Amino acid sequence: MKNKKIAVGIISVISALTLAACGNGNESTAPKEGTTQNEEMKMDHSSMDHSSTGEVPEGLKVAENPTYKVGSKAIIKEGHMEGMKGAEATIVGAYDTIAYAISYTPTNGGEKVTNHKWVIQEEIPEAGEEELKPGTEVTVNAEHMEGMKGAKATIDSAEKTTVYMIDFTPTTGGEKVTNHKWVTESELSPSEQQSEESSSEHQNH
Repeated sequence: MKNKKIAVGIISVISALTLAACGNGNESTAPKEGTTQNEEMKMDHSSMDHSSTGEVPEGLKVAENPTYKVGSKAIIKEGHMEGMKGAEATIVGAYDTIAYAISYTPTNGGEKVTNHKWVIQEEIPEAGEEELKPGTEVTVNAEHMEGMKGAKATIDSAEKTTVYMIDFTPTTGGEKVTNHKWVTESELSPSEQQSEESSSEHQNH
């Protein structure tokens, strides 16, 4: 009987240790699961529909001689959302301003968005005409996506450039995105159509 009790006791101890090990294993994987959720949220954020009404902020200056003229085509080199990189864009508007990458927490309580591109000078009430330095805290007066307007943001970087409003159809399929705000000049490259037009203009001269 004593041996039987000892054997039962040993089995109980082994079972307890095994359960404890399983518990620790679950705890150690929890942060990884959390990271995966955050990555999924970023993916969801990047795949949002960035269409807009086409309205531009008051005081925004139309570019006099943009590299990509309104109505012309260009290829998107950098994607702010899924299906954007490599898509052919139609230029809807071209404006000279300062473009900012920002980090902000949406007013609707969503996850913090980091390095969002782009918000422009005229969409930041505190900006005035001076270029804002990285680290400056501002309020965003733009609604490129849900929860952005009125959000407190931090400037990550600034770039004085021509920004473009564009239409494009995602390379992944889906509905056409219209009046997307914004892409900078460095994020575009000439399409075959524009290259041919430029070559033709050069020959005429």
